[in-house]
Amino acid sequence: MEPETGDLNAAPSAAYAGRERVTALIIDDEVHVRAFLRTALRSLGLKEVHEAHDGEDGVAKFRQLQPALVLLDINMPVLSGEAAIQQIMEIDPEAVIIMITSDGRHESVRKFLDLGASGYVLKYRTADGVRAALDELLSGFDVVVEAA
Repeated sequence: MEPETGDLNAAPSAAYAGRERVTALIIDDEVHVRAFLRTALRSLGLKEVHEAHDGEDGVAKFRQLQPALVLLDINMPVLSGEAAIQQIMEIDPEAVIIMITSDGRHESVRKFLDLGASGYVLKYRTADGVRAALDELLSGFDVVVEAA
């Protein structure tokens, strides 16, 4: 049975088969956001979830870990999300990057999609809303995972 919406600590269901092979990297300067996203990803079936506390740390960890999925904040110290996405795309032009942002303006979203982001999730959504958005993005990703 699939976990109830809002129950981020519930065990992942069989509907998420294959996602346990997806490695993820969360790049965000806010500890509580990283913790929430880590819990959400694990509730959606991912087992290997890494974290970075700023863009520079994130690019270094991306280079080292080569994760299948990156959740990237836009506004961070040391190296911004914009600079980080550019560097990650130089390392791997096929990287799957989901922007995590509180800026839902069309021009901001378009800019990051043009830089190579695969999608975005708005931070200010409810826990259920963020989880549902991540689940939807991962559903399309499952096809790639199954082919690997």
